[in-house]
Amino acid sequence: MLTAALGSTLTGCDAQGGSSEQQTTAAAEVPVLPVTQLVATDTVLYRKYVADIQALRNVEVRGRVPGFLEKIYVDEGQEVKQGQLLFRLNAQTYQTQLSKARAALASARADARVAQLEVGRVRLLVQNDIVSPSELEVAQARLQAAQSQVEQARSAQTEAELQLSYTEVRAPFDGIIDRIPLKAGSLVDDGTLLTTVSDIRAVYAYFTVSEGEYLTYQKRRASRAADEVHLVLADGTSYPHAGRIETIESEFDANTGSIAFRARFQNPDKLLKHGATGRVRLANPVENAVLLPQKAVFELQDKNFVFVVDQHNRLRQTHFVPRTRLAHFYLVASGLKPGDRVVYEGVQDARDGMQIRPRPVAMDSLLAPAPQPRSGGGGAATVAAVHAY
Repeated sequence: MLTAALGSTLTGCDAQGGSSEQQTTAAAEVPVLPVTQLVATDTVLYRKYVADIQALRNVEVRGRVPGFLEKIYVDEGQEVKQGQLLFRLNAQTYQTQLSKARAALASARADARVAQLEVGRVRLLVQNDIVSPSELEVAQARLQAAQSQVEQARSAQTEAELQLSYTEVRAPFDGIIDRIPLKAGSLVDDGTLLTTVSDIRAVYAYFTVSEGEYLTYQKRRASRAADEVHLVLADGTSYPHAGRIETIESEFDANTGSIAFRARFQNPDKLLKHGATGRVRLANPVENAVLLPQKAVFELQDKNFVFVVDQHNRLRQTHFVPRTRLAHFYLVASGLKPGDRVVYEGVQDARDGMQIRPRPVAMDSLLAPAPQPRSGGGGAATVAAVHAY
């Protein structure tokens, strides 16, 4: 009886040991995959648009009368004040014309004075019935003709003075001188470009946005924060002064479906120049956003999918619609919700219905190094200021 019991006990131990080995082997065959749980977040999307930077005023300074360029008083890149003398053209011809005009005006005034005296003399003769009244009418007509000659001579003098003043070219406003293509002694004609003056105390940044982004902006327009924009310079650095959107064009471009915005940036250090380029960053706060790591996404037939892990740790291939693509995340429009668990990495080895052992990856750890905006392509979105809750 003892022997039989001992044999029965050993047999039971062998059977239990075999079952344990099978369980260990089966557990080893279940893959371990990193899994993260989606959460709702508040975030700020930054969209970047190629910007055309223009000075507040950029005016071509051109010659208005023909002549030789006698003197250049400024240098390229120099700051000038309104009314400051920039160029002088040879003025001898125009001074002579002015002298002639002044002489002609003096002569016309003398003739008008003589005609006026003649009218007075004839009036006395008419009153004494020495000459007929028609003689007075003739004298008055001569006086009117002489007065017209005075006005004509006065206009000629004004024109001569104006022509002479054009030989001195002055700055139209405070600004910076651009390139000076001509040198002293060059022949200047009417309309010849002498230089360009730019007022860059502040600059305009023009950029275009799509109709959908325009509507999003208009919905946030009640908040002054919606008008604030930032500028990324050509070297990828951020311009230190924030700008504000001042105006929007009145209609969409029929070819591109976009509309132009104009933002104004202060330029106290004169860093920005007319004709420069950059990228405007426009902020768009999003509440309760569901962010999905891009590593979790795979594509099938131009659609986006993830593997959702159910309560039994089985994978379920799930289609979702992204709202936009960020640096390392998708912003989910539909198909996924907060609380869903998705496979974070290793989706290439996963299959629909597969049993896995989840290795939790906290979403906070993925959101912590949220990328700062960089000078990427126009219209690309980045994410910053992410707070999960």
